[in-house]
Amino acid sequence: MLTLSGESINELFVQACAAVLDRGAEVSPRGMRTREVLGAWLCLSRPRRRVLGVPPRVFNPAFAAAEAVWMLSGSDAPWIYEFNQKLTAYADDGRLHGAYGPRLRRWAGRTGQVDQLERVVSVLSGDPDSRRALVQLFDPARDHRGYRDVPCTLGWRFYLREGRLHLHTTMRSQDLWLGFPYDVFTFTVLQELVAGWLGVAVGDYHHHVDSLHLYERHWDGAREACRPAGQVPPCPVMAPLQVSWPELDPLLEHLATGAEGPGLPLSGDLSGTGWAQFAVVMASYRRWKHGDRHSARTLADENPGVLTDALTRWYDHLALPVTATGTRTSAAGATA
Repeated sequence: MLTLSGESINELFVQACAAVLDRGAEVSPRGMRTREVLGAWLCLSRPRRRVLGVPPRVFNPAFAAAEAVWMLSGSDAPWIYEFNQKLTAYADDGRLHGAYGPRLRRWAGRTGQVDQLERVVSVLSGDPDSRRALVQLFDPARDHRGYRDVPCTLGWRFYLREGRLHLHTTMRSQDLWLGFPYDVFTFTVLQELVAGWLGVAVGDYHHHVDSLHLYERHWDGAREACRPAGQVPPCPVMAPLQVSWPELDPLLEHLATGAEGPGLPLSGDLSGTGWAQFAVVMASYRRWKHGDRHSARTLADENPGVLTDALTRWYDHLALPVTATGTRTSAAGATA
């Protein structure tokens, strides 16, 4: 059993890269060579330190924000492809059948749809010591039909102990290089929101993975990411994310439909919050994708924060020359 802990995603990512490279066994599911550790438990003690910043891995915060909005709103709509076109490779008839959002907010049960997020809040509000505050994601009735997109995450369990909300995630499979940074971002956003609705502090985030792996094409990058503990880049704390339950869905709809800048149609002033950063990076990236790259950078530069700083690094990464293999070459000569 691999057990790792850290105060930031940067610390966990560096430790996990070293562990998988050192201890991972070589396997080739679907003919793709990987290094894999079976059984991993990663604990993040400060979940708001969630924005990865470890070269040569470059994190796209606009996609991270968009994916969180997409999931929390209960959506499987194709607007998410604007932020990550590679997702279309997993779609059937244009749809990602393994999307978490409908399962989280609109689970189709025998007695009708269930909003599992609402149920978590309700259960813990009624019984703070409950062990029944959970969200189920894997659905055998849907996920054994042969679709390309099958959920890697099996579910989440929330525990309120001593005034702190802890979240446990269980995954059957985790691509450490590609998926891990975005999953931790989205899942800790979920944790922070539930803690806010319950009026408690954010506790530890626990990430349980059956198969933690790196594909061969990412081994060199993972080696470059490895470094001694004292040389791990600092990971800033993201601005708080708070919104009342009645205003959650209007906020998410506003962001999903193309909010421009930090102004948000809510009762409180959110100009200095993480939501304002969500609005900026999503709007900026839409400008970038539509070819207005100067305006995209200007919008990010005029709204400094953890996410916009990361977005600037992503734009710098996109400006690098593309190699014959389709990767971009970093200043150090490694591909990212």
